[in-house]
Amino acid sequence: MWRLIESSAKMNCPAEARLLLPAMVATRTGFAHLEQALVANLVQEKVRHVLAELGTQARYAIDILVRNLFERTADVGFLATDADLCNFVAGLDDDRDAARQRLHDYRNKYTVYDEILLLDLEGRVLVQADPATPVSHSRDPLLARSLEQDGYVETFRATDLRPGKSRALVYSQRMLHPDSGAPAGVLCLCFNFEQEMDAIFAAYRDPSQRANMLLLDAQDQVISSADPLWIPAGVRVPTNADGRPQLLMFGGREYLVRTFSSDGYQGYPGPAGWKAQLMIPVDLAFRSGSNGQALADVEPALMQGLLSHAQTFSPSLHELMSSVTRTTRTIERIVWNGKVTSAANDHGQPDGSHSGGINKLNTVLDQITETGERSDALFSHSIQDLYQTVLASSISEAELTSQLLVDMLDRNLYERANDCRWWALSAQLRRGLAAPSDQQAAAIGQVLAHINSLYTVYARLFVYDRGGRIVASSGGDEIVGQYISGDTLSRVVALRSEQDHYAESFGPSAFYGGEATYIYHAAIRHPEHSGNVVGGIGIVFDARPELLNMLHSGVAGRAHMRAYFVTADGRVLSSSEADCVPGDLLRLDGELLARAGEDGHSVSRIMQHDGQYVIAACTRAAGYREFRAADGVEQPVIAVLLQAFGPVRAGGELPAQAAVRIERLRDSGPDFAIFYAGRTLMALRAAQVQEAVPFAKVQRTASTGHPARIGMLDVPLSGGRQHFVWVFDLALLVSGKPGALSDNSQVMLVHSGATVIGLLVDDLHSVQQFDAADMTESPLVAGDAALAPRLIKANQGKLLIQELDLGRLLARLRT
Repeated sequence: MWRLIESSAKMNCPAEARLLLPAMVATRTGFAHLEQALVANLVQEKVRHVLAELGTQARYAIDILVRNLFERTADVGFLATDADLCNFVAGLDDDRDAARQRLHDYRNKYTVYDEILLLDLEGRVLVQADPATPVSHSRDPLLARSLEQDGYVETFRATDLRPGKSRALVYSQRMLHPDSGAPAGVLCLCFNFEQEMDAIFAAYRDPSQRANMLLLDAQDQVISSADPLWIPAGVRVPTNADGRPQLLMFGGREYLVRTFSSDGYQGYPGPAGWKAQLMIPVDLAFRSGSNGQALADVEPALMQGLLSHAQTFSPSLHELMSSVTRTTRTIERIVWNGKVTSAANDHGQPDGSHSGGINKLNTVLDQITETGERSDALFSHSIQDLYQTVLASSISEAELTSQLLVDMLDRNLYERANDCRWWALSAQLRRGLAAPSDQQAAAIGQVLAHINSLYTVYARLFVYDRGGRIVASSGGDEIVGQYISGDTLSRVVALRSEQDHYAESFGPSAFYGGEATYIYHAAIRHPEHSGNVVGGIGIVFDARPELLNMLHSGVAGRAHMRAYFVTADGRVLSSSEADCVPGDLLRLDGELLARAGEDGHSVSRIMQHDGQYVIAACTRAAGYREFRAADGVEQPVIAVLLQAFGPVRAGGELPAQAAVRIERLRDSGPDFAIFYAGRTLMALRAAQVQEAVPFAKVQRTASTGHPARIGMLDVPLSGGRQHFVWVFDLALLVSGKPGALSDNSQVMLVHSGATVIGLLVDDLHSVQQFDAADMTESPLVAGDAALAPRLIKANQGKLLIQELDLGRLLARLRT
């Protein structure tokens, strides 16, 4: 189209269009460069979006797995010191059924294990929890390693401890003789690895299943695959740990890939070399996601305000949009100036109609306008689609992060609910409360201290008697002798079985220095009469650092993201924002919190919050395994993720809306140059206008002389001479209020006789013809001093344009 217009101008009005042709060539070339930049940005942004989404899923998957396995290292360390089991392994107690029942009790509480075994020094299996896969003896080298070292041994491979399985993840630790302290046997906890990986894949794999999620070892071989028919275990795959935008080949197909290792948790690094990976075929990677509808529902004004901060969240797209806008403004100014110049130089028909050459030029100018608008619309639409991609990526990331946070919390609290119930079965604690003495209290204190050294997520553990008096505590004796609340004691005593626990609602506690936390309780029962409750155990979660650790792990150092754990009514449990403390109310749209259902799915919205444009995503904790399975036991929790894009704009800060269209009804009468000043549509006789130039060319001067004078402009004359003219703020002259500067601001050079001045206007509109029938006196102002004494009635009188009287304006400036 641009080439066609150029050719048409050269053939039909070469003389009149000679000044336009270079600008048209430059415009066409500029649009060609913009097209190349648009395609490049399209590819870069789409690839970045895909890689970011893959990376988020991979990072969360490995993080969740490592946090889970950390708990296993603590479990094996504690259970290996269980007094009843140590007596049995050492031969001091030969009740095999009691030992098996104890293992069953443990597995019933910690359902992450599919087998628990006790072995002697020779590898003979003394007792196991799962009789369906009987094992009598083991020659696995992990037994010798476990006997030789303190602490746990982590083994992942095939083992004769789990016959019929191609591999097993086993945590083993030696057990010591209660009297001599010498190694007496080995405890093996077999983690239900396949079940856990299936749960992680289900939670964090792309729901559309276009991408495959993998767990890899140190040699980049697949340990587990979400879709083993697609990529099976055992094969080696290409990895992309640094997230470079590259295509990687596997199995004759090109993939985009993201790989993440774990940073560890509580000093535990996870199995050596393990990492999570997402792989998506490039031919499937760019199919539309499901976030378009969420963006379609956003109010236009809200979206416009958010996109006004595009420079911060997508600089390349913002620059591209600015380039398109600058090119479009240049076209509009070329056309406007061309029509003004043609009107000023036209000496056509007596009735005011244009001569043939000028008519042809105006036709070319109209074509330039139409093609410029189409080009601008095409580029703007494509760039808006890319902005939608950027925002959809942010929404997806926020939703997934909020889902991760509640998943992380549920998995953590699942372990806390298990811990208190299991430790309540400890023989030392049951005997100590059944026959209380100072010696027994000291022994209980030692047990609690040992447990707390293994389970570092607790601030303290304490044991209390049937009357609620605390008899021993880890982390200091300052609370020994104090009493738990009567309400808590009555709830603990009323627990019906060893499978039940009581969780205090999150809130301030004297047992946590007055800060807010979770405290989990379980009843301790008489060693011989299990129906008789002799006291209880309370475990104080170290909530402040642990919850904050989860939130920071979720936002992963992204300063523009804020994360919160809140109750259903918005009361804050923990916040990544330093100024927001537990107990504060997060003033978020209540409907958004209410829509965060219990199915684990996230809800999100673009909205205003705390003076910012934000993406808000919420997910309600849905539970992990049997945790939160019963209503009323656990306090409802919602994870909230807020991604801020910038402060809310006032109305005057937002870009002006599209120009008002003026219906063209006449082909006779004088031409008027139409423009905006002070956000008002105004007009001047085109014959009084020389041209318009961008405001950027104005040289600002000190505010001396006339208050509306804002600078000067050098205007080239014939022979290369320069002529400087003063520039005045037309909005200030007309309305008394300074004009608002923007990228659209222009300076009109106007003349009356030999006098030439510049007038700052908000924007240019068009050049139109009107005759006397379209004019009327202005009722808005009266007197000879009025700068706009007449109105032009456009669009059948529905649109009124103020006609500026240049003579009166110059007279006012002179005085």
